Amino acid sequence: MVSNPNKPLYILAIETSCDETAVAIVENGTTIRANVVSSQIEVHQRFGGVVPELASRKHVESITWIIEEALEQSGLEPHDLSAIAVTQGPGLIGALLVGVVAAKALAYAWELPLIAVHHIAGHIYANQLVHKLQYPLISLVVSGGHTELVYIEAEGVFRIIGQTRDDAAGEAYDKIARALKLPYPGGPYIDRLAQEEGAALPLPRAWLEPDSYDFSFSGLKSAVLSALNQANMKGQPLVPQVVAKGFQDSVVEVLVEKALRAVKAYGAKQLLLAGGVAANQGLRQQLAARCAAANVPLLAPPLSLCTDNAAMIAAAAFLKLQRGQFSSLDFKAEPLLKLEEWSV
Repeated sequence: MVSNPNKPLYILAIETSCDETAVAIVENGTTIRANVVSSQIEVHQRFGGVVPELASRKHVESITWIIEEALEQSGLEPHDLSAIAVTQGPGLIGALLVGVVAAKALAYAWELPLIAVHHIAGHIYANQLVHKLQYPLISLVVSGGHTELVYIEAEGVFRIIGQTRDDAAGEAYDKIARALKLPYPGGPYIDRLAQEEGAALPLPRAWLEPDSYDFSFSGLKSAVLSALNQANMKGQPLVPQVVAKGFQDSVVEVLVEKALRAVKAYGAKQLLLAGGVAANQGLRQQLAARCAAANVPLLAPPLSLCTDNAAMIAAAAFLKLQRGQFSSLDFKAEPLLKLEEWSV
């Protein structure tokens, strides 16, 4: 992209892939000028999970004022912006469409280039907002719907080397939390309970094939539910803290071991943690300890940038902006968009 090298590049980004309506403005791919997030947790909490139709309606209600709030926080005007970015996928199709339509409207009205962004690329490049990345690197992506190991050979070039074969880690957390009668979303509550207890319910680890980087959490989930049912039938219910610690220990051990093995096998210079479950304290502590022992640099975003936000979408979009790789106004929201297809 040809531009004045002394003039800052500002991307206004929109994220509506699930149950957060978010708009951010980021300068030169690294400096956050505004980052506004409206969460819908209270709306979906009574249903024990995200209701897609409700999520879409809330996005429609919120998107306009959140765009206005982001511009006001940044102190910028539309004519200062360099591009509009938006999450194209993956995500809930109705939710994605709200953001995509809003982004297209802004790009058309303000005569700005448009950049469609992969949601997981955003989670990975949230790290670039606070860290200097060195390639090649491995990213461990752990979120509500995704558990993946991604090899990034060069800037914006993604290859998935391992992924979940069934439930993602975040989904497993929510299902176990529901069995323990904990509020939605369950991850933070299980993490908190696991920190309170020394004893842990003995549970299996799903290593799969010896050379596999894939993950599987459905068997672990079934083992927990079976243990809970057997204990209740005997009239000796299990202590929630013991269950939470046993479950979390099993999830974290597999994630950490496979991530460290991938770093060594691929000669990665850094290990990046990304996604909503990256806020999990048990996972962060274990990864930090193991990486320190193995002399592997571990990068993780602050908690505010782990969960869905639009600053991460702007950070990923900057890769495309630098190369002049823009999207047409007729691109479609893609609920099953592949990460490798989005590589720059």
